Formats: sequence, C-alpha cells, structure tokens
Amino acid sequence: MEKVIDMAIVGAGPAGMTAAIYGQRAGLSVVILEKNTMGGGQMTYTDKIENYTGIEAVDGFELSMKMQNQVKNLGVRFLFEEVKEIQQANDNNEAIWELKTNKSTILARNVVYSGGASHKKLEVPGEIRLAGRGVSYCATCDGNFFRGKTVAVVGGGNTALQDALYLSQVANKVYLIHRRDKFRGFASNVEKVEASPNIEIIYNSNLGEIKGEDKVNSLIIVDNYGGNRELSVDGVFIAVGITPAKNIIKDFVKTDNSGFIITDEDCYTGTKGLYAVGDIRSKKFRQIITAAADGAIAAESILENN
Repeated sequence: MEKVIDMAIVGAGPAGMTAAIYGQRAGLSVVILEKNTMGGGQMTYTDKIENYTGIEAVDGFELSMKMQNQVKNLGVRFLFEEVKEIQQANDNNEAIWELKTNKSTILARNVVYSGGASHKKLEVPGEIRLAGRGVSYCATCDGNFFRGKTVAVVGGGNTALQDALYLSQVANKVYLIHRRDKFRGFASNVEKVEASPNIEIIYNSNLGEIKGEDKVNSLIIVDNYGGNRELSVDGVFIAVGITPAKNIIKDFVKTDNSGFIITDEDCYTGTKGLYAVGDIRSKKFRQIITAAADGAIAAESILENN
C-alpha cells in the first residue's frame, strides 16, 4: 500500500495553503490537491485587496501566486488533481483516509477539506462581463473603491441590509433593490436602513441589466408591475447569498441549513482526522484573512493530535 501521509489538503485557497504552510513547517508530510489549473479560489478573481494585514494593496491573482510560491518553496507536494471521492480505510488497523482523484489515490491520516463556496449570481446581462469592474459580491472588500460615489445593493436578507449600511458610510448614495415588499432580515437592520438618509429603498423590483462598456455606469430596474427605469450608478453589490461547493465528505460531517459544514473552534468536524476550513465551514464572516486563520488552526489541531 502507498505510504500514508500526515495531512492531505483538498482545495488550494487561502485556507488550504495556510494549513499546508503550518503543517510543513512543523514537520508533517503534506500534499495539496487542487482541481483547477491554479489555486487561489475566489481570491484569484478579486480585482484589488486592501484588507489583508501587512499588505496595503494587491490584486487577488498576485496574492494567490505569492501564497503558492511560498507553499512550493517549503517543499509541499502540490498536485493539480480533482478529488472525486474520500473514504475511510484501514492500514494495519490504523484508521486512515483514502482520497481518490482523477489521476491517483492518496492515503492520509488527516484530511483538511477546503472546498470553498461561491456567491450566487443573478445571471442578468452585464453581470459576468463587468465583474470586478463595478460588479461586486463583497461590500467589505470593495466598498472603499466607491467612496463618495453612487452604488446599488441587490438583495433582501441581512447581508444585503448590512452591506447597504456599510456602504452608506462611504458612498454618497446607496440604492437598495429588493424584489419583494418587505425584507427578510432582522427588524433592527431594517430600522437602521430605513433611518439612513442616503439609502433609498426600491421595493418590488428586480435588477434586469447591468450596463457599461469598461465599467458599470447604470442599471435597468424592472418592477413587478411591468415598468422599468434606468439608474445611474458607479457600482452594484449583489447580495443574494452564497452556495457551498460540492460536499464530497457529506457522509462524515454535519451541515447547517444552508449546507455549510459544522465544526468546533478548531475546525474539527467531529470525525477523527477530518477538518473543514475556509468558506465551506459554517461561520459568520468569510474573508481571506479568516480563511487563512482556519487553515492555521486546523494544522495546529492536527499537530496536537497527530
């Protein structure tokens, strides 16, 4: 049977790569398995990052490459292979994990699962083309680029309400567009939004199109009664939820109502040798820095229990 390694990491986002750094530096045998042709996760598609401690400004691709180079320079095995199946196995009565990829089989004492998540799309004209050029899915990441400008938020839950409130502190004008006649979020958030002097709520309406050549300059808003109008804006923040990646360890973990994996504060799933980190984990705040923290915590937990 193939040699059993200490830690197999599924997914090369900031959580997975940080786990690899901490594990390798502590002397564990580590491998990263990434299904795409390069790692980085959603970070790769972020135009500019200004809230990662110690780095004033960097685009997501550059930060991803810096992380990958650091991981590889430490000697971590980095395999661009898609994990198709994860099973529990035994080797001389030792409980281990068997990871089957599209190219090979990896045996590991511990698995750090970093499957990630993605923002839900509205799939309206202009959304994909102008992503990163006025279309954003993260107000705390990109809001500062729109200081003193006019923006819109689309959504009706707590995330949309909180995004509108956050943006109202930096933008001159915020439109909050919701397809229903009342919000799904907490009453306290609704009250704050309604009391904000520079937030204009547009009920019973949907975003029909995002317009602009090199960047967003206007939105077509379609109301529930067949009418439409055009709003001049500099940016639009889409806050209609996030979706966890396909969960190939679902038989071994518990999930919340949205499908995110439940762990303890050490990122431990409750199944021996199995950890979940990053955006796939059930938690309140999903950012590059919190994903990296998950990876470090999971690696430290493995060290303590290895």
